[in-house]
Amino acid sequence: MINVGIVGLGFMGMIHYLTYRKIPGVKVAAICEVNERRLTGDWTDIKGNFGPPGEQMDLGGVQTTTRIEDLLERDDIDLIDVTLPPAMHANAASKALRAGKHVLCEKPMALRLEECDAMSAAAAEARRLLLVGHVLPFFPEYAWALETIRSGAYGRPLGGAFRRVISDPAWLRNYWVADQVGGPLFDLHVHDAHFIRLVFGMPRGVSSRGRVRNGLPEFWNTQFDYGADGPVVSATSGVVTQAGRSFNHGFEIHLERATLQFEFAVFGDTGRYLCPPTLLGPDGAVAEISLGSGDPMNAFAAELAEVVQCVRNNQPSGILGADLARDAIRLCEMQAASVSGLAAAG
Repeated sequence: MINVGIVGLGFMGMIHYLTYRKIPGVKVAAICEVNERRLTGDWTDIKGNFGPPGEQMDLGGVQTTTRIEDLLERDDIDLIDVTLPPAMHANAASKALRAGKHVLCEKPMALRLEECDAMSAAAAEARRLLLVGHVLPFFPEYAWALETIRSGAYGRPLGGAFRRVISDPAWLRNYWVADQVGGPLFDLHVHDAHFIRLVFGMPRGVSSRGRVRNGLPEFWNTQFDYGADGPVVSATSGVVTQAGRSFNHGFEIHLERATLQFEFAVFGDTGRYLCPPTLLGPDGAVAEISLGSGDPMNAFAAELAEVVQCVRNNQPSGILGADLARDAIRLCEMQAASVSGLAAAG
């Protein structure tokens, strides 16, 4: 049995709790949260942009506490799952690692590179796993793209264009505070920064242009520099103030002998494909790819199943590793500097 302690009970903490309950051989043994009402099981005020709404939960058999130390002192807890606000990730994760626990830290890994480095150093010293919850590669469209690229069936990747835009998330506290959440760059685009790093490697530089709000990039376009002979990669991301389209993401990825396309958007309360997952193959072939229901909860189930497998076997993850997550933060820092007109060398 893998015993899990969840630290931070907001929307993502709830999603992780619900998902762990469906994984065989896993038990959420403890929850740490400063909101004492939520520790009673009253989650009715928790909300997000997908998944089930919060409700009254039966937490019988689950230790509830406001102190992370109560979780770290338990010898039977194997994994600490950190779902706190981003500014609190580094301290909680490092403390758990030093206590001898494996750690899953929700993305973004941290808001500054030095915090990422301190977390990795704590993991290395403790000889424990530090995994970072970049769930995007487990979403069916991105999992399909990654599998297709890695198969080599259509040759090497030549580049890609990525898109991730939301309406202003007024329900998120401190969203536009640099040292708390970091705005859409660290909350939103970090998903694509991680995926770009996973597929194409680390670029040597970026060129970004966009609008700024409260000193943070609000909406921007980025060209990633892989050199004259490298892949051609770009990304568009950020926030618009019109609430009618709450979410939009997609990609067009070019391989030597195929192009992979997909785009999805939520208008009002309805989500739909603007372009279903489609493979443009040799000789004019067009294949629409069926990937199942697309329920986001399935992606979290796949992500946390990988986490559990890594902990069970004490082995790193090729997708959720801290090195990749750190590079995603570095890419975000490079883009922020470029939007601000500062040097953005890799």
